[in-house]
Amino acid sequence: MTVSKAFALVGDRYHNADYIRTALGKTLVRGLDLGIDFSDEVTHLNADTLARYPLLILFRDGMLWPDGYGLQAELVSEPPVPPLASRSTPWITPAQGRAVRAFVEGGGAALFYHNTTYISIDDEDFRHVQGSTTQGHPPVRPFRVEIMNKQHPITRDVDDFVVTDEQHFMVYHKDVNYVLAESVNDRGHTFKDLGTRSPAVWAYDYGKGRVAYLAPGHTVPALWNPEYEKLQQNAVRWLLRQI
Repeated sequence: MTVSKAFALVGDRYHNADYIRTALGKTLVRGLDLGIDFSDEVTHLNADTLARYPLLILFRDGMLWPDGYGLQAELVSEPPVPPLASRSTPWITPAQGRAVRAFVEGGGAALFYHNTTYISIDDEDFRHVQGSTTQGHPPVRPFRVEIMNKQHPITRDVDDFVVTDEQHFMVYHKDVNYVLAESVNDRGHTFKDLGTRSPAVWAYDYGKGRVAYLAPGHTVPALWNPEYEKLQQNAVRWLLRQI
């Protein structure tokens, strides 16, 4: 039986946990024989949980919707239900942010996917580990991931690739030399006034541990792009000090 080496907190309103399990199940679980314990319960991210694993995988945003998602159509209900307001609240607590920071500083590894930049808005410790704060994203459309540093173990032998996905833009807070790849819209489409390019992959040592961030991830086809699969697998191996 494969021993679980990773705890993965996945899934949110806009990113169903099932597609993430499906995507990572192929690329990391079967592709690397990596045991992953998946959860969509945010309270499971704590110091006690992290103490049982060498690797944390986070693939979700920072929002909970305690009053539901609001109405998308006229509601008919007998008897009537209370009015449904669409209101988000952040889920991360200061204790959770401290737990993530202490885990990585003490030698743990953290793989952050896609929309984890949204968690950084609400916690300074988490932001310090993850390395960025979201600026948002345009609708799903094609963009290219351009490898900027081909010498790093994560990007070695990985070629540029094109995905149809959400191109995430963020304020990057770390050394630019840690950026391994950028997303670029070759058709010239911009987002707000942020241009056509944004950091898309970075990695660095953090205390005694390691951190990597991978931006594409809104669709299964993007996650299963062969070059991106190679990059994800390299990232896990590097985080676990296997390469």
